[in-house]
Amino acid sequence: MAVEWSREEALEAVRACLPGVSAMTDECSDLDVVVEPDNLLVVFRRRRDPNVYAVEVAFPETPTSPWTGLPVTSAYEWAADVMAGLSENLATGLVLRSRRKVRDGYVVLDARDSVEVCPAGYFIDSVPLVGAPSSWRPSFSWPWRNRTHVTWVPPEEPVSLPASKVGSWLAGAGMDVSLPRRLIAEARLACWLQAYVDNDRGEPYVGHVVASWEDTRRTIARLDLVHIKPGVPSEVRGALVRSTVRMVIEDGALHVVTAIDVSELYGLGFRPANEGGLTLRTGDADPPSAPVAEG
Repeated sequence: MAVEWSREEALEAVRACLPGVSAMTDECSDLDVVVEPDNLLVVFRRRRDPNVYAVEVAFPETPTSPWTGLPVTSAYEWAADVMAGLSENLATGLVLRSRRKVRDGYVVLDARDSVEVCPAGYFIDSVPLVGAPSSWRPSFSWPWRNRTHVTWVPPEEPVSLPASKVGSWLAGAGMDVSLPRRLIAEARLACWLQAYVDNDRGEPYVGHVVASWEDTRRTIARLDLVHIKPGVPSEVRGALVRSTVRMVIEDGALHVVTAIDVSELYGLGFRPANEGGLTLRTGDADPPSAPVAEG
């Protein structure tokens, strides 16, 4: 069944639904719609990232939701499902995992055949810099024979951990954490990620990556440390590096520099710098096996 609304109606419906993405995804801003010959581009910025991202939305050919596959009765209902699906994808790491290409100044994201953020059997997340709150627990302030109600003590507020305590579990696993602790004390830490085996215990820890800010404006990030333990697949190192680069870009880095030379960096767009080491312009950053293409 063909749709009963025009492309212009589809465009206006998507524009009307854009505020819903902003409400559901507070790290995205400046949302807009750009019309192309065969589809729409939903464009947006993310946090302090200097890039403008875009997601292609095909004009509807049948009155069905591109998100759920269920029938829809209007252009607005179709557009609402388009934006709901986009919001969910953005909240679950679309920018990090997507293949991408640069077109007309936009970084166009393609979630098809997307990059695995975490290699199978492993998990990557940020090294926590604050103390975890206490568990909720019952407080019995009455005689034990009178159990008519239970009161609850709220958890403690999270607090910043002393630099000397952060990453103690990584140190216990035999990794050197002196550099990131020093960067925390100097207020220059940009990103510290850890990798561990994906099991019920979240152990053992198998690697970490550290990046710092080179300048006070926080526009140049330095990849300081890349480490995985012997026997850990190189894909874990690649995932750690890719995630770190993505995070510093989202925090406003215009360039990323490093003295480290590992093969995964070239796949991300790093190139030799005139003064030595490697450098990356954030507009060139791209996941492995998905080269940046103009067109």
